[in-house]
Amino acid sequence: MHEGAAAGWLLAGALLASLAGMGWLALAMPAHAQQVWGRAASPAVARTLRTLGALGLCTALVLCLAADHATMAALVWVMSLAGAAVLVAMTLAWRAPVLGVLAPWGRQGTATER
Repeated sequence: MHEGAAAGWLLAGALLASLAGMGWLALAMPAHAQQVWGRAASPAVARTLRTLGALGLCTALVLCLAADHATMAALVWVMSLAGAAVLVAMTLAWRAPVLGVLAPWGRQGTATER
């Protein structure tokens, strides 16, 4: 594979990992889980979502570092985080249930209503 094409695939993977990571972190918050599933996530599900979110963002950094030198990779990573955060925020504002695709198990693991 051409070197430029490989870097492009790595950066595309980094963007997807950033988007998934931000989505998982958003779903770990009670207010956003309420928007998506109709109730807050249980503590175990929220903990799992936070862990997945952190791993997603770290994966994005590793992919950016594999695609380019460190100074450019750090810039691209931060920009991908910002773009993913905006995209997740807009999704929550207009089509919140769409984020449920990132954690299909979350619906069953929601806390009981009081």
